[in-house]
Amino acid sequence: MRRAKLPKSLTALTAVFAGATAALMPMSAAQAVVVKTNTKGTKEMSVQAGDDAYTSSTRKSANFGVEDKLVAGKIGTDLKTSFLKFTIPAGTDVTAAKLFLSPLGKPSGKISVNRVLDNSWTEGKLTSGNAPKLGLAIASVSPKTTDTRVGFDLSSEVYGAGTYSFAVSATETVRFQSAENAAKGGPELTFTTTSAPAAQTETKNPTGAPKVGTDCKTDAKLVPSCGVLWGGAAGGFTNTPRDIALKDWEKLSGRTASIFHQYHKGDEVFPTKSEIAMTNDPANPRVLLLNWKIAYGSDWSKVAKGEQDARIDAFAARAKAFNKKFFLVLNHEPENDVIAKAGSGWEAKDFAAMYRHTIERLRAKGVTNSINVMAYMGNEKWMAQSWWADLYPGNDVVDWMGLDSYVSVEKGYYHFGDFGDLLDRKPKNGGLGFYDWAVAKAPGKPFMVAEWGGYHRVGKYADKNAVYNDVLPELAKRPAIKAIVHFDTKKDDQGDRDISIDSTPASLAAFKKLAAHPVFNVKIG
Repeated sequence: MRRAKLPKSLTALTAVFAGATAALMPMSAAQAVVVKTNTKGTKEMSVQAGDDAYTSSTRKSANFGVEDKLVAGKIGTDLKTSFLKFTIPAGTDVTAAKLFLSPLGKPSGKISVNRVLDNSWTEGKLTSGNAPKLGLAIASVSPKTTDTRVGFDLSSEVYGAGTYSFAVSATETVRFQSAENAAKGGPELTFTTTSAPAAQTETKNPTGAPKVGTDCKTDAKLVPSCGVLWGGAAGGFTNTPRDIALKDWEKLSGRTASIFHQYHKGDEVFPTKSEIAMTNDPANPRVLLLNWKIAYGSDWSKVAKGEQDARIDAFAARAKAFNKKFFLVLNHEPENDVIAKAGSGWEAKDFAAMYRHTIERLRAKGVTNSINVMAYMGNEKWMAQSWWADLYPGNDVVDWMGLDSYVSVEKGYYHFGDFGDLLDRKPKNGGLGFYDWAVAKAPGKPFMVAEWGGYHRVGKYADKNAVYNDVLPELAKRPAIKAIVHFDTKKDDQGDRDISIDSTPASLAAFKKLAAHPVFNVKIG
């Protein structure tokens, strides 16, 4: 974890939240699930909205939660937006989902469904003054005036059990039946689930990832056959030994980390005894993720010229003696260290040359157990630099693409957002978001979120649960992600950001629910 060199003016980014949480709410009578089983063994289920209401932009404090209608669109200068919330029961694996609304009158124009920032709103208290922010539009239709039911395909958004919030907007004024309508044609979420036979150990959501199962394991490149590797780094910027800090963090979160993240520089001897011991724990086997600043006291160009070969060779001997697969990151977050001046030794092209030389020399010395990760910061400022593309050392020496990225949970503070936002930052001059760029740059290679977390300024407490609740929906849409490694500390390198999972009770509760998800049940092969 290192602080990005930030611009002086901090501009908050619009958050795009999936609106799905792992937390399940008690189901009201209105949310009773209706189940139909067809001859193919799949179950067609439906649930009505547990909360629904609309807001009026000109009446900031008005609540319409008891109305028998929902309204979307503009009436003069008054913009009306409808909000819907559904809960899918535990144990449900969704393979397809649709939202249906029943119009009052003749629908027209374009009707869109957006993701909602969080699920904390309720129909009895919702107003335009306190309504959660909206994310991107995820579905839209232009109905016929004769339609008595309007449907939206939400299969890419509704992935399984949890609570989901959506907002409905329209280019023309439309009205729909609410859950309170006597005609009982209120908002309905229908979804399909497969009744898996007892011997089946894996399921798969319609977007292709992540898989959930009981027989997921890693291959020769530490890529899981299904699921996602779960990792952690704890005790950062403290005097607590990292192995003890990680074990404490594991107890707090409720899950053992499959990846143990450590940091080294220069001539430090590693793997250390404590690191090796962590990988030898028979009850809780772990894989090392080692960050190494080989150019410590030197520079990238000197490493590339061979001036640090003795240092590389010493590490090669230790790596071979370790005789276990491990992840190796060379100079993580290199963007922060670039000095874009000819002859500085720290140009982007010098980094690529340093990386290539080091990996090629390790291989020449017989190191076959190092799995190489290229870990970027993915900051929009650095991605816009002319030297950005020069950092990449080449697909032949990189095994995994990696990202170290964080989001703020303080509204209005720099990089406020969700898990998706830390993956999708785009260069200031335009272009692909980091995840899409990485997948295009290294097609077929696994992607690791090598550091991640939600933060607030020290003492400025804010719940991080919205960030944690967004992880599973984002993983479901991004099949290249095969590992996520949380960085946990009460104070960052500047002493003013809290990235811990337990800064508030709500944050810890949400993180524990995330950690408990079976998608992270991966065996080290």
